[in-house]
Amino acid sequence: MAMASFAISIFSLATVAPTCKNYRPFLSQTTYSFKSISIRASSTSLDYSTPSSVNEQKALKPTKTNYWEWKFKDNVIDVYYEEHEHERTGPQKNILMIPTISDVRTVEEWRGVAKDILERSGKLNLRATIVDWPGLGFSSRPKMDYDADVMENFVVDFINEISSSENDLLVFGGGHAATIVGRAAKKGLVKPKAIAAVAPTWAGPLPIVFGRDSSMQTRYGLLRGILRTPGAGWMMYNMLVSNEGAIQSQYKSHVYANPQNVTPAFVQSRYKLTTEKGSRYVPAAFLTGLLDPVNSRDEFLELFSGLEGKIPILVVSTEGSPKRSKAEMEALREARGVSKFVKVAGALLPHEEYPSMVAEELYKFLQENFEVNA
Repeated sequence: MAMASFAISIFSLATVAPTCKNYRPFLSQTTYSFKSISIRASSTSLDYSTPSSVNEQKALKPTKTNYWEWKFKDNVIDVYYEEHEHERTGPQKNILMIPTISDVRTVEEWRGVAKDILERSGKLNLRATIVDWPGLGFSSRPKMDYDADVMENFVVDFINEISSSENDLLVFGGGHAATIVGRAAKKGLVKPKAIAAVAPTWAGPLPIVFGRDSSMQTRYGLLRGILRTPGAGWMMYNMLVSNEGAIQSQYKSHVYANPQNVTPAFVQSRYKLTTEKGSRYVPAAFLTGLLDPVNSRDEFLELFSGLEGKIPILVVSTEGSPKRSKAEMEALREARGVSKFVKVAGALLPHEEYPSMVAEELYKFLQENFEVNA
């Protein structure tokens, strides 16, 4: 995502002699309800003064924030999540919102959408839970061998931990998130009532540009290894990613559609995320394709066709996405298994840049499939 345009530069750094001045910075119908989950107290201080949208709107504070201890192999990861709800009675529909995968992404990207949808819910008792990925956002960031299977396991474990078979669970995901959820759903590991894929992607920044043949995979492995090393890894990461110039450049070039929405305060908040200990491990995997849930467009389309007739799926494409990413989104326009395809303004983060516009499409999707009464 935010790494896309500096992917070529960082890849070149791993394959040719580096000269710093040459680089620019930067399924079924089973239903669910939410239940209490085991958490641990955290000393992490979360600053809600940072606006969750680029319009400098008032901070969107969640109803509840907490950490869930995810135990995976020999690791215990504190995964940050937050809940948004209005006090209403009656049957509850639960929406799980999952951010895109990137070193500068957090639950914040979905807050505007959550607030908007809950305000539209009328008599319906809607609840939204937004969760950070392990190794990203406000979650802890241990040094692990992150790959698509690890992220899929996380999604499955989190959904199974917070849900039971009583009410509805809907999943909204940005970028790779929706594709990973779709893969898990196709396998029958999770059974959401519906999926909304917002600006969906399946290929990391380097594979979508350079491909996945054996010679490229060798180079990706070399780059990944450098990024994970204690000394050289931090130097490379700081030079190409963890600086405000790089972040501003990426957001203005392809992450947001309107460069004026990339404010200094917003860039500073994103930069802060990249300075956290362990912040480079997940991006190293994402950049080099290890987090890609499928290996080709055909497999991407098969995920959706495999869910045909089982659950409704909404795909939200965007007018300003990068050429390659847009081509993959457009491939879903007439794809089997896609119940509805819409296009909105924005680039790779329309739900953060234009939350009301995306919320409107998502809410229409709820109305059309679940008889939501405004």
